[in-house]
Amino acid sequence: MKKSILLRAFFLIATVVFISCSEDDNETMTVDGPFNIVETAQSVPDLSILVEAVVQTNLVAALTADGNKTVLAPSNTAFNAFLNENGFSSLSEVPNDILTQILLNHVIPDTDIMSSDLLGTIGYTNTMADGPNDTKLSLYYNGNSGVMFNGYAKVTTPDVNTSNGVVHIIDKVIDLPTIATFATSNDALSILVDALVYADTGMPTVPYITTVSDAEAGPYTVFAPSNDAFANLLTELEVNALTDLSTATVDAVLLNHIVNANVQSNMLTSGTVSTLGGDITADTSTFTLTDANGRMSSIITTLVDIQGTNGVVHVIDKVILPASE
Repeated sequence: MKKSILLRAFFLIATVVFISCSEDDNETMTVDGPFNIVETAQSVPDLSILVEAVVQTNLVAALTADGNKTVLAPSNTAFNAFLNENGFSSLSEVPNDILTQILLNHVIPDTDIMSSDLLGTIGYTNTMADGPNDTKLSLYYNGNSGVMFNGYAKVTTPDVNTSNGVVHIIDKVIDLPTIATFATSNDALSILVDALVYADTGMPTVPYITTVSDAEAGPYTVFAPSNDAFANLLTELEVNALTDLSTATVDAVLLNHIVNANVQSNMLTSGTVSTLGGDITADTSTFTLTDANGRMSSIITTLVDIQGTNGVVHVIDKVILPASE
């Protein structure tokens, strides 16, 4: 009996310390005691909806299991906003299969990522959420001003240590990403987004923005030219802006960057690759793509396999052009 009372007292003291630290955002918090991720979340009132979601989706065992993991924990305010934006009046109305994948999209397995690992860096990692063809969804992080995920979810309280991982409290629920998520969140792909928007204004054309934003579309593979690639193209074509080209021309160019399948980099083989705009040639020994005009583009090896629900993105350093007439 004495042991039980002492343990409860110890847990209460740890909880008070934990909650008092959480009042000052962006300060590192620690939990005194061998509390796992779920127990830690249970001790924070502002994570009560997250705990409810974990119980509803039967993920308690996964998040209490031994082993390293990084969890991005949406606050109650974040969950309430998510429910309101998606037309749900309560968590119980969210289909369990969807809610499960959304929660898994907040878990980075097999590693404890501290905020100091991300500050001053940008890049991609993978979560535990499922993508097409047995893939795992990607997560974009940007640590140039605080830490933000997928372009909108900010860390408000970092580095909450637990016995089986680290928790970062965030201010938005990170929805399952699409190709559009990754195109719009990374500033280095902003001209690609401009090209998609511009091509959409032509008639007739593929509704690019709608398609890449649709989680049920595809899946597609997109060879995404960087901003530098587009800038070099304008110089090559001797024009000042994409809008100096016709929408039909931009449409034809974009189609040469889209494959009607989810092809991750380890699935790419040397030889002909059929895009929606025509055939190009891949060389996996050099990781390059050659268009119908003999122009060669390199796939940027640090920016491959950016996986969304509706397809995968590989960033390239030169725009692919359709065959010259």
